[in-house]
Amino acid sequence: MSHTPLKVIVGSHNPVKINAVRNALAAYFPDREVIATGVDAPSNVSDQPMTSKETRDGAINRLRYCLQYHPDADFYAAIEGGVDRFEDGAATFAYLAVASGDNLSMGRSANMPIPDSVYQALTEGEELGPLMDKLFNTTNVKHKGGAIGLLTNGLETRESSYTHAMHLAISPLVHSDPY
Repeated sequence: MSHTPLKVIVGSHNPVKINAVRNALAAYFPDREVIATGVDAPSNVSDQPMTSKETRDGAINRLRYCLQYHPDADFYAAIEGGVDRFEDGAATFAYLAVASGDNLSMGRSANMPIPDSVYQALTEGEELGPLMDKLFNTTNVKHKGGAIGLLTNGLETRESSYTHAMHLAISPLVHSDPY
């Protein structure tokens, strides 16, 4: 293992997001200790983003904040979860913004279909995490498996979804020559 840790700033204190970023970078850099620090980075979008654009903007805004106020990290990452209605129905997903040096990469998780009744409640002002807590009688699910974990019976989780998407988003930064 290299003696120089890989320093990462994550635009959230949410342990799911921090762990996803740490896990993805640790997979790319198995010989380095990954120190991922979460910071309170504003998204400057709604608490519950309701479109792909708003969700993407939230991730970019969080990343820009990290870059501006927390210099000297090896990597920066921000994840914004959101919902939208697509051709095949309503779904939850996340956008990821990752930077290293002057290089920026964007990624997106897969869509997790959500019930129309849940989407309707979101359009009326509810937030997905608390809504899922009510529906499934859980507490603070957004810091755990998330709606994804509840709706897949734990086969996938919010963290596994974010980690997978982060693997893909990081690849242009790790293999910059072909990009």
